[in-house]
Amino acid sequence: MAIVSEEISWPLDDTTVYATVTRPSSGTNLPAVVFVPGSGPTDRDWNSPLIPGTNGSAKLFAEELAKQGFVTLRYDKRFTGPHASENLPKLIGKLSLQGHVDELAGAVEALAAIDDVDSRRIFVLANSEGTIHSVNYQMQAAQLPFAGLILTGAPGRTVGDLAHAQIAAQLEGFPGADDIMRLYDEAVEEFLASGVMNPDESLPDGIKTFLLSLANQTNMPFTQEVWMADIADDLQDIDAPVLIIIGKKDIQVDWEIDGGILQAAAEGKSTIEFFFPENANHIMKHEDKPRDQVNPAAPNYNEDGAILDAVTLEKIIDWLGSR
Repeated sequence: MAIVSEEISWPLDDTTVYATVTRPSSGTNLPAVVFVPGSGPTDRDWNSPLIPGTNGSAKLFAEELAKQGFVTLRYDKRFTGPHASENLPKLIGKLSLQGHVDELAGAVEALAAIDDVDSRRIFVLANSEGTIHSVNYQMQAAQLPFAGLILTGAPGRTVGDLAHAQIAAQLEGFPGADDIMRLYDEAVEEFLASGVMNPDESLPDGIKTFLLSLANQTNMPFTQEVWMADIADDLQDIDAPVLIIIGKKDIQVDWEIDGGILQAAAEGKSTIEFFFPENANHIMKHEDKPRDQVNPAAPNYNEDGAILDAVTLEKIIDWLGSR
């Protein structure tokens, strides 16, 4: 099926959200999928300046789903992508969980406004932190709720607990690791209570830099809010079908730990399905290496040769097609 893409935008407060619509070149009454990016400066294609490469998973997914008859929309968070510089000065001190939901709401409204889209069949495909915003949107949506949610790389723990676990893993075997984690926890606890970050001078420079970045006024109050966000608490309240995917090669979210927490939270909820593909990484790319050989400091998520995990792609297409 031939596909086409176009750039669109919409205003949000005194900023602008920019997006790409990729869709079949023809058709009417089509289902649609909106993509929600993960944390930090991840853009509409799920690329990040912090990770080498521009072969983002969202763009690849969008093209594949468009070939299957879906209208897709992927958007830049207002502080990411080529237009970040024009939006960022207007967002300092205003970033919030609700602001992320408002961005997503605008994306859903933009999809629903396309003549060929069936507004009753708009789905979301979110990754990592984006799963939090997608669940928050669904909990608030009086109009245009999602017909279904696909949550990839979904955390079962809070963002704060995940960060703690990731740092502790990196410090494993490091002299004084227990003391470092104690000082780390004390700094985070003070920050969450007061908004002030004052890391102990004895902490390693990399950890101090990370902690200080949390309190950057550009990211407030969002950082304090997202640190405690927990989608597990809301799963029982979602009536729409949900597909939760965590790859067994994911080095940011653990399919056994986080997957187990989410499965327990979803117990008795027949509309929630879990899928743990053997060779998918955090952004649903195929990973041949054993999980313990993947370098967390230099993931190859978006290098030119990276491809979507075929088993995961097939599962997503089948799940969407059955609804």
